[in-house]
Amino acid sequence: MNTTLPNKPSESVKHALVLFSGGQDSTTCLAWALNHYDKVETIGFSYGQRHAVELAVRPGILQKIRNFSEEWNKKLGKDHVCDLSLISSLSETAMTSDVKIRMMENGLPNTFVPGRNLMFLMVAAMLAYRRGLNILVGGMCETDFSGYPDCRDDAIKAMQLALNIGMDTRLNLVTPLMWKNKKETWQLAAELGGQELVDLIINETHTCYVGEHEKLNTWGFGCGECPACLLRKKGFEEFISRDKPE
Repeated sequence: MNTTLPNKPSESVKHALVLFSGGQDSTTCLAWALNHYDKVETIGFSYGQRHAVELAVRPGILQKIRNFSEEWNKKLGKDHVCDLSLISSLSETAMTSDVKIRMMENGLPNTFVPGRNLMFLMVAAMLAYRRGLNILVGGMCETDFSGYPDCRDDAIKAMQLALNIGMDTRLNLVTPLMWKNKKETWQLAAELGGQELVDLIINETHTCYVGEHEKLNTWGFGCGECPACLLRKKGFEEFISRDKPE
């Protein structure tokens, strides 16, 4: 049995693993990472999500990202998809079951999957360790978000500390969208890839919690009513009206 571990990369070398779901935020984060790091790989998760269509759109988005420029194509490396179906067996929510989305007594929508993002980060860190990658990039945000505790900056910082202590490494967890609202997320996409990237996000990515991917709205595919669609729609409307006179 080969127990040889990869050499830890120099801190001056920036090799990143992007948590890439196929949605607006993670696609924007992927473009951001390709502008900032020397090598970028991606990881997605199959966890019994109701909107599994996001997994189906990932390969097409990755190919279109490669086509943006020769530089991005050279930097973008292997894609990984991990089976985390145990999540849906541990927690029945509107994210993993066909039930009506509603607010719970604790003030969170019933789409909240307890510990989901924490598990994503842990598994991504395990893969990054084996692949010699020293940065994790995630689209977590606590500005325009549904209130999920594991999207908050404090949770991400605590997870970084725990992972580095537990794995004896120097992994850096980076969240480019943490303090951006959805309007600013659309603006960032425009800055990174112009109208071409904005159009890609509209026409290719998937955010809708209920998995609606047949109805194309001005802001992208979705039901227009779930929390994810409402945030995306509101941000897009604010983004396109930014230059219009009041």
